Amino acid sequence: MSALLVFAVFALAFIGLAVFYLFFYRDWRRRRQLRQPFPGEWRALLTDNVPLYRRLPPERQRQLEQYVQLFLAEKTFYGCAGFEIDDRVRVTIAGHACLLIVARSFDDYNDIRSILVYPDIFRVQEQEHDGPVVSVNDEIRAGEASSHGQVVLAWAECEDSARYPDEPYNVILHEFAHQLDYLDGAADGAPPLSGHQAQAWQTAMSDAYNHLQDTLEQHEESWLDPYGATEPAEFFAVLTETFYQQPGHLKSTQPAVYAVLCDFFRIDPLHLFRPEPPPPVT
Repeated sequence: MSALLVFAVFALAFIGLAVFYLFFYRDWRRRRQLRQPFPGEWRALLTDNVPLYRRLPPERQRQLEQYVQLFLAEKTFYGCAGFEIDDRVRVTIAGHACLLIVARSFDDYNDIRSILVYPDIFRVQEQEHDGPVVSVNDEIRAGEASSHGQVVLAWAECEDSARYPDEPYNVILHEFAHQLDYLDGAADGAPPLSGHQAQAWQTAMSDAYNHLQDTLEQHEESWLDPYGATEPAEFFAVLTETFYQQPGHLKSTQPAVYAVLCDFFRIDPLHLFRPEPPPPVT
């Protein structure tokens, strides 16, 4: 048997195994996972640490629980700088991450492999190129996402996100929005879209992005966290935070942006999330 024929046989076998995994084994494994009851301890953690879970209608709560179940079965968590991972950390992060796909397919997160969690904000080194000159700068970050299936989070910032659900900032939603952006292979502020959806997205987002930059250049109060003006990828991530946490504000200031986000996430937060019941009178 020639070397070329041996290579072809092995290539076909590899392709066959890949197809089997993608279309049969993975689905079978997920169905088997979902036959397991959702732990009551996890449901209590979602209730305590993912405020929007409490406001979902029952059918969406069940969907979120299923996605959390798959997320925790398939993604690996690593504690960094001595941080210890427990169920509270895992369920809190998974619950917020899966809010972004609660009306979409769990396949959106197929490429995510690992979640690295630091106890607090962390330092990274960034290279900057100016022609032949390369400089290295230290940056302080609360989160980071990569196209290689890795998300890095600072737990202290995650806790703040859970504690203040009506504030514009949520590091978990932000970093997992980047993962959705990566679905088409590029962090360009536009997740996979087609046809009319892509055209509406391009028009609404371009107009809003330019408006935000103009507002900041004129030193006026901006309608969005100024960090969103740094680049289109950050614009989408910051908008995602606002869409989930301050939907009324976003709809009133940028109705066209709100509409295309409703179309992409397949939810309307203003109708989906029920009002938080008032605290009991003591």
